[in-house]
Amino acid sequence: MLSFFRVNAPYQILSLIIVLVMFQFPFYINAPDLLVSELQWMLVGEKMGQGFMLYRDVWDNLSPLSAAAYWGIDELFGRSPAAHRSIANILILLQAIYFNYISNQRQLFTERNYVPGVLYLLFINVSFDCSILSPVLMATTFILLAFGTLIRQMQREGVTDEVFELGFYLSVATLFYLPMGLFLLWAFFSMLLYTGANFRQHTLALFGYIFPIALSALFFFFRGALDDLSQNLLTSAFEARRYNLQDFLGVIGTMGGAFLVGGLGFFQTIGYPRFINYQGRCQQIMGLWVITALLSIGLMPFIAPMQFIIFIPPVAFFAVNFFMLMKRRWLAEVLFMVVFLTTLFFRYQASFLAHPITLNSSARLDNLKIKSTLLPAPIRQQKVLVIGEDEGEYRDNYPATAYINWELARNDFENLDSYESVISIFDNFTADPPTYVIDKANLMPCLFKRLPELGKRYHSTQWKGIYQLNVQPKVSNGDKR
Repeated sequence: MLSFFRVNAPYQILSLIIVLVMFQFPFYINAPDLLVSELQWMLVGEKMGQGFMLYRDVWDNLSPLSAAAYWGIDELFGRSPAAHRSIANILILLQAIYFNYISNQRQLFTERNYVPGVLYLLFINVSFDCSILSPVLMATTFILLAFGTLIRQMQREGVTDEVFELGFYLSVATLFYLPMGLFLLWAFFSMLLYTGANFRQHTLALFGYIFPIALSALFFFFRGALDDLSQNLLTSAFEARRYNLQDFLGVIGTMGGAFLVGGLGFFQTIGYPRFINYQGRCQQIMGLWVITALLSIGLMPFIAPMQFIIFIPPVAFFAVNFFMLMKRRWLAEVLFMVVFLTTLFFRYQASFLAHPITLNSSARLDNLKIKSTLLPAPIRQQKVLVIGEDEGEYRDNYPATAYINWELARNDFENLDSYESVISIFDNFTADPPTYVIDKANLMPCLFKRLPELGKRYHSTQWKGIYQLNVQPKVSNGDKR
């Protein structure tokens, strides 16, 4: 099978499409459970489509271009998981084709073939959550474009003003997913160590990076939301986090095989003496990519395999050498077939078996999936507010107020002794009142003491922790007179 993809022919693009369809087919037959984060991204787009301003009226730590993308999808398709995942598959295919294109066009390897593209598809499909339209998936597209621009400069005798594109792509990636901002350091050290860029060209790349970010800041400034952007996006990104060990075990359980093949490919690469200097520099740039991606883990809002998509390009890069430099071709064929069929097996059994096989229980990512909530039947297609961690209460309902993201909302609800927090809550309830409040943190009684006026608008229901907005009596024309 490996020998088939070692043929460098245009029809191989069709082969990449077929491979992607093979891996994605089960998810169109038996769709996986919706993820909590996936639903939250849809809710942000939905609220923005209703005219609410990101960060000011919708509290979330999504980067602005990702939120704009979800807004656009909501306008076209509504709250549709199938639409999100179809667009994600298109992006994955384009990334694989582009990665294969620059590998061949820029002579990154000793042979020109379609092995880089198929390995990219293989590794990005090791976990089902990597196939959703996540901010990191969208941002990785522009990191790949930046990589293509960078190595194009290395093939020339002198660095050109195209380095502006490099900064621009990195800026767009940052506006899709904030931790990608660290790749500015990756670009700086790559240009400093492996190109002949002068001070002017470094400055030009920096200007290309600052320009889109400055335009975005101006947009929020004129909309009166610059302070909210700083609080909900920038401040929250640098807050100390306590990651769960189980989440890391889930990542290792799902992506450990891909990382192992990439690691073996790395040692295979450094032990091969026949690379030209240019190829050696490209390998070192990929090494810097891995280091930068490791640093970005500290800025991740949560830990899940989808957040580690940024590792896929360097893993696929070194994995190519693992298979291509193996002296025994029959062994390379066998190992590639084993990796391919194993990934395909786990992909299909996760969709069609009632109790899928995993290396550890964390690899099922149950903590990321929406749980079957016990909301009463009347609370369907209603405007609700969930005080506490959302586990799926919004799935059949609509979000009210700005408090979509509990990690940000708790800054108000857990500081009810603060006058500013209480006023902020009251203003949000007034601007977009929920019909039902699902109080999972038992904070509403204290809130009603701080805001008696708000307490008059809601009453407790027969269901514990659920409050309902009082029905306003209709005023007849005779009463008005």
